Amino acid sequence: MLKRILLAALVAGLVGGIMITIVQEFTTTPLILHAEQFESDQSAHVHESMTTPGRVQEFSNVETEAWPPADGVERTLFTSFGNIVAGVGFALILVAGFALHGGEVDGRRGIIWGLAGFAVFSLVPALGLPPEVPGAMAAELVARQGWWLAAVAATALGLTLMVFGRKTVWIVLGAVVLAAPHIIGAPHPQEFTSEVPG
Repeated sequence: MLKRILLAALVAGLVGGIMITIVQEFTTTPLILHAEQFESDQSAHVHESMTTPGRVQEFSNVETEAWPPADGVERTLFTSFGNIVAGVGFALILVAGFALHGGEVDGRRGIIWGLAGFAVFSLVPALGLPPEVPGAMAAELVARQGWWLAAVAATALGLTLMVFGRKTVWIVLGAVVLAAPHIIGAPHPQEFTSEVPG
């Protein structure tokens, strides 16, 4: 039984990861490549401004740059691997949810639970903290991460109460819990500035 569950999670994660990689190749990757080009141009501009005519100043780079995968096949393979690992992780969370809930599992329920998982981890948190343009001003990272975790927990609990609550009071409470992080509001900077040319 456990082997069958793990195999199902692995297959679901593999298929989901490959599908997400294909979608990202046409939607997200071009934006990332453009942002990296902009950042490398900015870096070259800063380096040029640190040199004086006739003399090159030497700076010790204490921090070593992170290793990036090469463009093309290598980048796609690493992206695919990351997406597959994430897909397997989400599939295991889904299987754990099925096990805790009990009852019969079929394709229809699998799709509904999968959509609920997408809403919990991606859709609803993105309503408060949408994806950001590279170089844009953002609030403190710790504050954004804390709000994201609160939004995920509130969405999961709120949906659970609304779907499995048998009485109206549980459904109303679920809606309030689900809306609470958005009523409080996600952290945003006081003013919006960007290094990206307009």
